[in-house]
Amino acid sequence: MRLFTLIAILPLIVFGNGNAAAHAFLERASPRVGSTVSAAPRELTLSFTQKLESAFSGVMVTNAAGQRIDTGGARVNGNVMSVTLRPGGTGTYRVNWKVLSVDTHTTEGNFTFRVGQ
Repeated sequence: MRLFTLIAILPLIVFGNGNAAAHAFLERASPRVGSTVSAAPRELTLSFTQKLESAFSGVMVTNAAGQRIDTGGARVNGNVMSVTLRPGGTGTYRVNWKVLSVDTHTTEGNFTFRVGQ
């Protein structure tokens, strides 16, 4: 019986349940990562794989000229972070984000999307 119990729990010890090393990773974005949109968006929305700590999570958006077009003060609701954008013209926009998930792990990343043809 002890051997059976050991065999049964060994995979859990070796592989764990997957939650211990979890981080908040970007799951989807609107506008989508790498996409081209016809008009400058009024808002950027990022969805993550875990809930976020609003006080330690943020995003910065710059336009093709390198000017910051987000209004600051990203809003967090669960695992979704959004920020209002000022008009920024056409070209490639760069998004830089950094978040702290409720499991106390920090992740960050960046991506681009295009506005116009």
